[in-house]
Amino acid sequence: MIAYINGRKRVLAEDDLGKNLLSFLRDELGLTGAKNGCGIGACGACTVLVNNRPVRSCRKAVADIVDANVLTIEGLAREDGSLHPLQQAFADAGAIQCGFCTPGMVLTAHALLLANHEPTRAEIRRAISGNLCRCTGYQQIIDAIESAAKFYR
Repeated sequence: MIAYINGRKRVLAEDDLGKNLLSFLRDELGLTGAKNGCGIGACGACTVLVNNRPVRSCRKAVADIVDANVLTIEGLAREDGSLHPLQQAFADAGAIQCGFCTPGMVLTAHALLLANHEPTRAEIRRAISGNLCRCTGYQQIIDAIESAAKFYR
């Protein structure tokens, strides 16, 4: 069984399939961008993309990613290590405070912008409504996503 994680083919061992996806990404693969915020899928800090759809990795098993493409925040940056335009937009808009929610928020926004290159502010708000942020008040996050949309067009 295989999965593609951040564009790399990974062979999944039989004993990995029952493991929690968030723990597997963090502990087995060293991909620590996704955070364990609540452990029940309510906060969005553990969001990763599976086949370009946001999922709460704390609520998924490794078995759920067999034959899937998984993108974590580590896989969004460019190959030369520079920030993806969406990540840069977050930085430029001051949408990063403590940073705990940022990976999940950025990936949720990435999924939105892949599907909708010109979302309205209301559509952005709706898309990120499952991602909690205690620092920014969301205005800067919405501004960042709106600004980054031009890179997806």
